[in-house]
Formats: sequence, structure tokens, C-alpha cells
Amino acid sequence: MRAVLFDMDGTLVDSEKLWDISLAALYRELGGELTREVRASLVGASAEDTIRTVYTDLGLDLDQAAMTESSQWLHDYTGELFAAGLPWCEGARELLDQLAAEGTPMALVTNTQRALTESALASIGAHYFSATVCADEVARGKPAPDVYRRAAQLLDLSPAECLAVEDSATGTAAAESAGCPVLVVPNEIAVPDGPRRRQVSSLAQVGTADLRAVHRELAART
Repeated sequence: MRAVLFDMDGTLVDSEKLWDISLAALYRELGGELTREVRASLVGASAEDTIRTVYTDLGLDLDQAAMTESSQWLHDYTGELFAAGLPWCEGARELLDQLAAEGTPMALVTNTQRALTESALASIGAHYFSATVCADEVARGKPAPDVYRRAAQLLDLSPAECLAVEDSATGTAAAESAGCPVLVVPNEIAVPDGPRRRQVSSLAQVGTADLRAVHRELAART
């Protein structure tokens, strides 16, 4: 393991609860009500996929101009929530500190757009990361592998040399498709098991030595 690639929402910071608020508000703005089932399907989704799902669920025309406007409304609203500060997921900050202390490169790999990611980094600390990659900077967001491939490239490594840390099925699929072994830390929504995945219930359960052991184990299964 030569680097660790972290997802952001639901993995490092418990921001999915803030997305719950802004998505529910968007539904009300569009004349509908967000259901648990639809919300669960949106965990880890890209901005494009999120708005397309919302419009399809509400039976609205997939008008690109209207969808772009709704996406901007959603991100502006979420940005206001982010600006108040983001709560850490259990054990996340401590793990970042451990990796930084031993000089292990880290990258932030997120489906959140760059402007909102910069707001989040003000809470998390941009100094932890040698690279950050957002979905609006690649051709396709998660579950496509583009963001993870780009992050590894920026670190001058192959994806197989990096351990990805994810909380969602969407993000886990993206990391696996890129070629990364994945440590999965589900945040409320269950993630299926797989041969290139190891699951823990909290980052408080793992240290840097544990990450290296997980990477060795999963890499050997390739």
C-alpha cells in the first residue's frame, strides 16, 4: 500500500445527513416528497445521476436547462449547510493524522463538485491530501472508475498500489473498477461483500498497520 484514496461524504465527514436536508428541500421546491427508498439510491451518486433520478421519480421532463438549474439550487443550499461546519465520522480524523505522521500519501476522491468540495475541505483540512479529484473534473463520476484512476495518476501510482476507503456501493464499485482494493465503512446503507472488499463498521477500528494488512490481503486475491 503506497497511498490511501478516501471518499468524502459519509466516509470522512458525516455530511450525508446534510444532503438529506437539502435533497428533501429540493423535492419540496419541485412539488414532491423524498422517500427513503429514493434517498438510499442517491447515496454516493454524482450530481448528474442525482438530478436525473429526482426528475424521473417526480415524472418531470428531463429538460437539461431545468435540471441544471435544479442542480445549482441543490448545491447552493448544501453549500450553506456545509459552511456551518461538518461533523467527522468516527475515527476518520485520527486515521488521517496517523497516515500524515508516517508520510503516507492521501487523495480525496469524491462525487461532490469542486466548489462544494472546497467548502468541505475548509472543515476537513486540505493539508492532508496530496491530490483531490471531483466528479465534475472527469468524464464520468462514480460508479465509473474515472475519479479513482485520475487520483492514482496524480500520485504517480497504479490503482492497485492504493487502498480506497468508501462508504457506499456506488463508490466501492468505482474504486474496484479502477483496480483498487477497497476498505468499506458503510454509513447507514449496507454495501454488498466482494472478494476485493473488506468491511469494518467504523474507522475507529483501524490504524495504519491495519490498512496495510487489508491491502496485502485483498491484493493477494487478484
